[in-house]
Amino acid sequence: MLKLAVLGLLQREPLNGYRLKQQLEMFMSCSICVNYGGIYPLLKRMEEQEQLMLCGEEVQEGGQCGKVYQITPLGKKTWYQEMLAYPHESWVNARSRFLIKFFFFGYLLPEERVQLIEHRLMSCRLRLVEKKALEITDDLYRAKLQKRAIEVIQSEIEWLVEQLQTEQLQLAQTPLTSKTFEVS
Repeated sequence: MLKLAVLGLLQREPLNGYRLKQQLEMFMSCSICVNYGGIYPLLKRMEEQEQLMLCGEEVQEGGQCGKVYQITPLGKKTWYQEMLAYPHESWVNARSRFLIKFFFFGYLLPEERVQLIEHRLMSCRLRLVEKKALEITDDLYRAKLQKRAIEVIQSEIEWLVEQLQTEQLQLAQTPLTSKTFEVS
C-alpha cells in the first residue's frame, strides 16, 4: 500500500523522502502508517526497479541534503496496474487500500472509478452480512463493539452508494474520451 501511495504522490511532483513522509501523513494517515524506516528502503528498491529516478537534491530542515525522486514511465505503469488490482488481503488492509486509491481517483477514468467503487461496495455488503450473522449475547462489550462495527460498515456502504451515483452521473454525461492517464 505504501508503494501505491508513494507512486501516486510522485505523479504530482518530485519529492524527497522527508517531504514524501509529510504528505503521506497529512493526506493518508487514516489509512496508512508511515515511518522513515519504511520510506527510505522503499524508495531505494523502487529506484533499483526503475519505477523512480533521482532528479536532484535539495537542502532539508537541519541543513541536510535530501535526494529528490520523480516517477518514471515504468513507475506510472506500475501505479496504474496497482490502482486497478484487487489483491487478496485482510478486511482492514482492503479498506485502507481503497481509501488510498480513492485519494488518487482524479487520475482515473470515470468507468475505472465506478468499477473500483462497485468492487468495494460488494465487499462491504458481504462483510455486513457476515457481521450481522454473528450474534454476540455472552458479553455486553463485545456486543457493543459488534454493533459499532455494523454501523461503520453501513456508513461506508451509504458513502459508497453516494460516490457511485456521482460517478455514474458523470459517466452518463461524459462522451467517450481518451484516457486521461498516460503510460508512456
